[in-house]
Amino acid sequence: MSSPQAPEGHPRRWLILGVICLAQLTVLLDNTVLNVAIPSLTRELGAATSDIQWMINAYSLVQSGLLLTAGSAADRYGRKKMLISGLALFGIGSLAAGLADSTGQLIAARAGMGVGGALLLTTTLAVAMQIFPPGEIPRAIGVWSAVNALGFAAGPLLGGFMLNHFRWGAVFLVNLPVAALALAAVVVLVPESKNPRGDRPDLLGALLSTVGMTALVYAIISGPGHGWTSARVTATAVVALLALAAFARWESRIPYPMLDPHFFRDRRFTGAVAGAVLITFGMGGALFLLTQHLQFVLGYGPLEAGLRTAPLALAVVALNFSGLSAKWTARLGTPLSIAIGMVLMSAGLVSIATLAGHGYGGTLLGLLLIGAGCAVANPAMAHAIMSAIPPEKAGVGAGINGTLAEFGNGLGVAVLGAVLNARFAALIPVTAASLPAALGSADTAGERGRITDAFSSGLETSQLVGAVAVLLGGLLAAALLRRAERADSAMAVSV
Repeated sequence: MSSPQAPEGHPRRWLILGVICLAQLTVLLDNTVLNVAIPSLTRELGAATSDIQWMINAYSLVQSGLLLTAGSAADRYGRKKMLISGLALFGIGSLAAGLADSTGQLIAARAGMGVGGALLLTTTLAVAMQIFPPGEIPRAIGVWSAVNALGFAAGPLLGGFMLNHFRWGAVFLVNLPVAALALAAVVVLVPESKNPRGDRPDLLGALLSTVGMTALVYAIISGPGHGWTSARVTATAVVALLALAAFARWESRIPYPMLDPHFFRDRRFTGAVAGAVLITFGMGGALFLLTQHLQFVLGYGPLEAGLRTAPLALAVVALNFSGLSAKWTARLGTPLSIAIGMVLMSAGLVSIATLAGHGYGGTLLGLLLIGAGCAVANPAMAHAIMSAIPPEKAGVGAGINGTLAEFGNGLGVAVLGAVLNARFAALIPVTAASLPAALGSADTAGERGRITDAFSSGLETSQLVGAVAVLLGGLLAAALLRRAERADSAMAVSV
């Protein structure tokens, strides 16, 4: 049955928030934990650049395709049940990934982990929306968003620490005790809640969206290597367009859509959607490329590379857990907060693009700017999305929010990685499948220098593309949210 809370909220709401954030942190770490393991995977599994991208994207794209269905199922069958199921599936997938001995096995295990992750990510935010009173929801979402960024950016740090002491499989096996602890805590503490009249899961919609997004990213990844007009890339792009068009048509015709088209009539929702995709697009692609630059070009070890990306997470945690971000948003309003946050993120990407080759100082500045921007913009956008969704469909709202984040992250890795690869291939016309292979084939120090310079040039170009996307997303989101506020004010006056 459903469990609506009193106006003051659940008496153990902050402890419950801590528990569900622990569960979520485990899932989110695996979005970026592989970044610092790229050199190890390249050496031990013979992984090419496209293999590495699929190891990352298999996880995020499966989540993207299933989040809406998982959210709808949580609303109908119980959010606590979905949390428990998600933790169990995620633990099993982590075990399979840690024991994998080929790139194919690891990609398959990562896809399996994505199924558990989809169940987890939808229910954590939905539970938070149920147990907190309206006055505390912005602060709770701020904490939830801080954990998002912490998991997103702390993955390289954890991965670097584990790789300094163990083989690469340990970055997945470390999930097992954390998942077990979170599972026990969820069983004891988290209350069950659901909407008895919730719509049944939209399985065909899930299939169409998963096929469409997977084909789209595959086309983007394959473009630089096979040619954007090649038969493989063209056919995959056509499949993506047809599947996504069929998904949109199906959602508009059925009575129980995963993604209700009517949501897009709300300018708050549309503005937050645009910002959510592009903020994760820039951040996900930036970290994917930056960790390779720190290791391959600057020569840092895995742990050193992880430590040098940690300031991003620390900035987000400091601003969100202290409540400063929530206070700024309350004073500035949602549209201006999102605009300022994404301008800061864009400036951070520009700093990394233009100054990364001159030492760590420019990278540190960029990471701090990105962290500050995330701390301000992310909670405001999540709150805007959830506010546009009926409370009884909190799971669906969380699924939409998570889908946007995961799709933006996967697309950022694919697009910015493709930009980097295209620039690198244009400057260094070699047949090697990856930067390590190109460096291994170099005979002289001068040749190695030209290869690393080409990689740095590709990094600069791709980071600047990410900066433009984030800046445009911030301006678009702020403009749409401002128009929505004015429309609401005008309607209130007329009434």
